[in-house]
Amino acid sequence: MNGKSFFVDLTLCTACRGCQVACKQWKKLPAEKTRNMGSHQNPQDLSSKTIRLVRFNETMDDKGKLSWNFFPEQCRHCIEPPCKYMVNMYAPGGVTQDAETGAVEMTDKAVIKPGRVESWELCPYNVPRQDPKTGLWNKCDMCIDRVKIGMLPSCVQSCPTGTMNFGDREDMLALANKRLAEVKKTKPKAFLADPEDVRVIYLCETDPENYAEHLVASTDQRTTIMTASGPAPTKSSRRGFLSAALGKNNKA
Repeated sequence: MNGKSFFVDLTLCTACRGCQVACKQWKKLPAEKTRNMGSHQNPQDLSSKTIRLVRFNETMDDKGKLSWNFFPEQCRHCIEPPCKYMVNMYAPGGVTQDAETGAVEMTDKAVIKPGRVESWELCPYNVPRQDPKTGLWNKCDMCIDRVKIGMLPSCVQSCPTGTMNFGDREDMLALANKRLAEVKKTKPKAFLADPEDVRVIYLCETDPENYAEHLVASTDQRTTIMTASGPAPTKSSRRGFLSAALGKNNKA
């Protein structure tokens, strides 16, 4: 499979939030008012104005040792993106997929009446966000304007630790698997998150729930879109997610 991919090594992330700031700057996205919610994470969630967010999660192991798990979240650029089919059903041309890179882009046509569809219905990772005033959906577009002229995505360019990597998909998969083998020597729970289904491949050193609710597109996380017509889709099938979502909307 060709195109581009990210490899995100969470074992190296220090939560400097350089990627979060660089994304805002390149996309000219405005700042948002926030308040302290008892965490260093800021803001508290993604939005149509914050399309990349470093999530903070404090956990304790079975020996009582505390640790931070940092998760720079963004659109996963699914190989087979459910959002493309869902959004285009409501707003034709709202989501496109670049044939050369595989980037999944939300266009200025991605306008749906607020309240008609929820983020979790569009995406198994619950990533896209809608402007409540305009109805326009937004998310990461892989910095396609930069990539097309040979530049790195702004988040990758800004990363000082080697957490963020970007390149041809085969190269990123090779790098991810090589790094996984190294990490597993000391972190036996380490794994790659949905590498066969997405173009943003995370290397995690502990259980996915220790990072964020939607780090992986697990069966459990998809139960919210179950319909009376059948069982929840399996982890291995984006079509299953789409079928369940479409089934729900067809019954609306």
